[in-house]
Amino acid sequence: MTAANHSVNKGTVLIIDDTPGNLAFLSDTLSEAGYRVLVAIDGHSALEQIGFLHPDIILLDVVMPGIDGFETCRKIKSNPATTDIPILFMTGLGELDNLLRGFDEGGLDYIVKPIKPTEVLARVDVHLTQARTISRAKTALKHAPFAALTVDRSGRITWLTPCAETLLSQLTEKLDSSRKVEIGALPPQPISGWLREQIQANHIGRELPSEIDHILGNLSIKLSRSADSHEFLLLLQQRAGSRDWNLESLKDSLGLTLREAEILMWISRGKTNKEIGIILGSSPRTVNKHLEHIFEKLGVVTRAAAVAMVMQKAT
Repeated sequence: MTAANHSVNKGTVLIIDDTPGNLAFLSDTLSEAGYRVLVAIDGHSALEQIGFLHPDIILLDVVMPGIDGFETCRKIKSNPATTDIPILFMTGLGELDNLLRGFDEGGLDYIVKPIKPTEVLARVDVHLTQARTISRAKTALKHAPFAALTVDRSGRITWLTPCAETLLSQLTEKLDSSRKVEIGALPPQPISGWLREQIQANHIGRELPSEIDHILGNLSIKLSRSADSHEFLLLLQQRAGSRDWNLESLKDSLGLTLREAEILMWISRGKTNKEIGIILGSSPRTVNKHLEHIFEKLGVVTRAAAVAMVMQKAT
C-alpha cells in the first residue's frame, strides 16, 4: 500500500476538461499526492456533479464544447452554495489575454499548459489552504458573538457579521426606523450621521459621543480603519452587565433618589460627570453633588466601590 493510501484525504479536486489525456494526467498526479479526484468532460456534467458532490477546489479548462470555462465559472459563482469554491483556470499560452475575463467571472488563478505536475500541486495546495482558512474564519464569525461591519466612504454597509445584523436590526426596531439592515444600506440614525462626519473629518478610532451613546443603551460602537483603504470597520459591543437597571427597585433598597440611582447606572457604564450631565441635562457640578450624596448613603468613598456594592442589586 502506498504512502498516499495511508495518508488522510487532502481534499476533493474536480477537474473539468474535454481532453481525455489531460484528465488522466491530472487525475494520476493529484491522486498520487493524496487528493480525491472527480472528473467532468464538459460544463454541463460538471454542474450536475457539483450539485451533489461538493468539491474543495476546481481545475477548469477554458476552451470546451457547449458552455465554455467562463460560462461554467459564472454559473458556479452565481450559486450561493458553491460560490466559495476556488476555481483555477487551465489555459494555453496563446489564451492568456482571455484570463482577464476569467478573473472577472470569479476565477482565482490559472495554470498554463503544458501542465507541470509540481506547479499544479503547489497551486492546488496553496489555494486550498487559503480557502479553508477563509471558511473557518467565516464559520467563526457566523457563530461567535462578535459584531462587526465595514462601510465605504459614503457610510454604506459593505459587509457585516450575523451578530452585527442582529444588533443593528434590534436598534432599528427600537428607534422605530423603517431602514433595512443589509449590504448597500446605511446604518440606522443617529449612527449613520455620526459615521459620515467622522469619515469626512478622518477621525478614525473614535467612539460614539455620549449624546448619541445614551440613545443606544448598552451598545457601544467604535470606528477603526479596515485593511481595505476604501472601507472602514465598525466594532459593536454589548457592555457586559449593562442591561437597563431596575431603578425603582434600586432606589428603594438603598434609600436613593431616582436621579441618584440613574447616575449610578451611568457611572457603571464608564461615563464621566461631564458625560452624565449631558445625558441627563444637568451640569457636572450637579452630578458631583449627587455623587456626594450617593457616597454618603452607601458608606463608600469611590465610584468603583459604589458600583461594586449595587451591581448584584441592579441586575
